[in-house]
Amino acid sequence: MFAYLKGKLAFQDPTFVIIDIQGVGYEVKVSLNTFSKIKDREDIQLFTHFHVKEDAQTLFGFADQHEKSIFQHLISISGVGPSTGLMVLSSLSPEEVEEAIMGEDVRTIQGVKGIGAKTAQRIILELKDKIGRESASGDLINIGASSRNTIRNEALAALVTLGINKAAAQKSIEKIMKDRSGEISLEELIKLALKAA
Repeated sequence: MFAYLKGKLAFQDPTFVIIDIQGVGYEVKVSLNTFSKIKDREDIQLFTHFHVKEDAQTLFGFADQHEKSIFQHLISISGVGPSTGLMVLSSLSPEEVEEAIMGEDVRTIQGVKGIGAKTAQRIILELKDKIGRESASGDLINIGASSRNTIRNEALAALVTLGINKAAAQKSIEKIMKDRSGEISLEELIKLALKAA
């Protein structure tokens, strides 16, 4: 219903903000990740998700589309509600969530308050392909220390799915990433690895 809200930051708290848009105050629940990005601004824009239950209508806001997308993926999982989705994004950055899912890191996801082992496994099982496909859409990824494992794991998963031997795929990816510095898209990495494998 609401794609985004843009207005003055009238009130802020680590869990919610109030955005004044032409005299109307919208209360929007936010993650700590979003709060840290907007807390010092006067005018803000939040990408929103409108959640309706029998007893409540709640707006959830995110500093960028990427975080909103991760949140929507999380709440699509049975047993993960909006409050839990927000808790995940308050404990981990969107990139760390993706990294944990693509790396099948149950312990990291389970480390979030309110998420047990079964839910963590379900999140990984159900979201690994979705997140892998989105990342393979060709977005430029800077191969810094934080995203190095993410891009490696995503490329490896894609190559194995395409029928390349896992050991050969790993060897190709390592060589390309060693020879290449700076930015490379996941799509480009996969193409180069396919040629080399």
